[in-house]
Amino acid sequence: MSVVVGVDGSAACLSAIRVAAQEAGFRRTELIAVMAYSGGAVRDSTGQPVGTVIRGDERAQALTSLRHVVSAALGAGQAERVQLRVVTGTAGRQILETAREARAQLIVLATRGSVSLLLGTVSQYVLRRAPCPVLVVPPATPAG
Repeated sequence: MSVVVGVDGSAACLSAIRVAAQEAGFRRTELIAVMAYSGGAVRDSTGQPVGTVIRGDERAQALTSLRHVVSAALGAGQAERVQLRVVTGTAGRQILETAREARAQLIVLATRGSVSLLLGTVSQYVLRRAPCPVLVVPPATPAG
């Protein structure tokens, strides 16, 4: 069992990571942070995608970014206990696949920080197909 948090590198996801870490602590389970990145699509003669080329530097950059964002949200000590996963593909699909594989108790996502009440496409996709509850976290507001 686990808590899965989708990370996109935005400032809004810092709040989601913090909430996900609290939830993982409450549930006494591991926290898995997932960041999706896109490789270059390989197409056949008709233009249809038939595969993906994954450059090692792209994966390494995504992992570095994920590690940095999680550390910024939680601090280095707590960030070391988070399982980091960088995966190629569409964010919503990869978050759901990770949640299923890890038998997640909860998926945590950040809002896009918009003043609109509408959710982003990844949040909508995950909410409609999630195998467990989904918590969508708004960005932190400055104290004042």
